[in-house]
Amino acid sequence: MTIRAAILDDYQNVALKFADWSPVSKDVELKVFTKPFAGRDQAIKALQGFPIVVGMRERTPFPRQVIEALPDLKLLITTGARNNSFDVAAATARGVTVCGTRATGNPTTGIVFGLLLELTRRIGFENARMKAGEPWQITIGKDIEGLTLGIVGLGKLGQRVAGVAKAFGMNVIAWSQNLTPGKCQEVGVGYATREELFAKADVVTVHLVLSDRSRGLVTAADIGRMKPGAYLINTARAPIVDQAALLKALQDRTIAGAGLDVFETEPLPLDHPYRKLDNVVLTPHLGYVSEQNYRTYFADIVEDIRAFLDGKPVRVIAAK
Repeated sequence: MTIRAAILDDYQNVALKFADWSPVSKDVELKVFTKPFAGRDQAIKALQGFPIVVGMRERTPFPRQVIEALPDLKLLITTGARNNSFDVAAATARGVTVCGTRATGNPTTGIVFGLLLELTRRIGFENARMKAGEPWQITIGKDIEGLTLGIVGLGKLGQRVAGVAKAFGMNVIAWSQNLTPGKCQEVGVGYATREELFAKADVVTVHLVLSDRSRGLVTAADIGRMKPGAYLINTARAPIVDQAALLKALQDRTIAGAGLDVFETEPLPLDHPYRKLDNVVLTPHLGYVSEQNYRTYFADIVEDIRAFLDGKPVRVIAAK
């Protein structure tokens, strides 16, 4: 008898192509969902009768209410080593094993600089104009060499971004709640106070994990300190930044623009004001979406399922 497994939010319909599923194909009946659920109730209804559910990052949350409404659920998998939208404690209490995967490379770094270069050099904008037969060359771009990049959060990703920024010839400063001047010196970047970073940076980029401490960390006052010609880039999580304050600053043009890969509601609603602003560059949460990463994600998912079926689960995420 086969076990039903749901693969959720496979927007590009590639899950079955990026891994060899033969190790579990005789034991597992796979169903791929390519569209997001309209809400919690739809997710609960659709996932009845699935002992195995595979989530893609935080696209479909699994809070306690959802987990408790799925009596057949035995194995819940997330891509990546953690997932703040999964209530692991609730799953553990219900006897549900939660497993993760590895990741490959650092695709978010490329998105950071893709957004930055589009904001400053308008590459995509001019590409679209040329293909539409528009008049030659109307953009006067801003060279990022010599600009100051302010990094909020100097962890693994923040450090990688700092390295690329220095290769571009940017001056790099950093701040976060627990960051010390000594740590900045180790990484080779300047230490700044919170006030200094937002006031001095030509570009502010956010690289923190969303938590109770970081939610709303970038406030209206912080955005208000930014230069009129400065940009804000967020590839971390939207709630880290005061969204109302950011939207107002963009609408009032008190800052030059923003590059955003993450949003409070994803997919971003069609009527969201961000879509109408010409000083905002938007990408649909591409930070972790790369071929290399997907090949790692889905190969590990196959291993997670096989190990669970064999009674020896791997990459188990424990409740805190």
